[in-house]
Amino acid sequence: MAVTLNRATLRSALLQLVACASSLAALAAMLDPDRVATVMGEFLVGVNGYSQFFAIYVGVRFATAGLALLAARQGEQPVLGDITALFVLAQPAGRLVAATVVGLPQGLLLVVCGVEAASGLLLLALRPR
Repeated sequence: MAVTLNRATLRSALLQLVACASSLAALAAMLDPDRVATVMGEFLVGVNGYSQFFAIYVGVRFATAGLALLAARQGEQPVLGDITALFVLAQPAGRLVAATVVGLPQGLLLVVCGVEAASGLLLLALRPR
């Protein structure tokens, strides 16, 4: 039995992958914020530091995961996938702005940036016509 992969199927699978990756990243940040912050080159100080970290690394990532899951459902409006792509692309875009001031991210974060950029652009490229 042959399986045909159309744009909608590929986009849905990629959205599910984005949801899974975002959820796992949020869960890791929630369970061990100091370690994740250190890997990201951050140092958490005081209640406000942790609050800000949780807002971004837990709240925004879980929101992105939820949006990606909603967009992956068959029959949903393509704009939901587009918004998910913009959320994903906002991260490497912010890092690009930082690169003009302090340089490119290094190590694992550079790889993460490449994956974010590739997945966000691929989501837009797979948009239904």
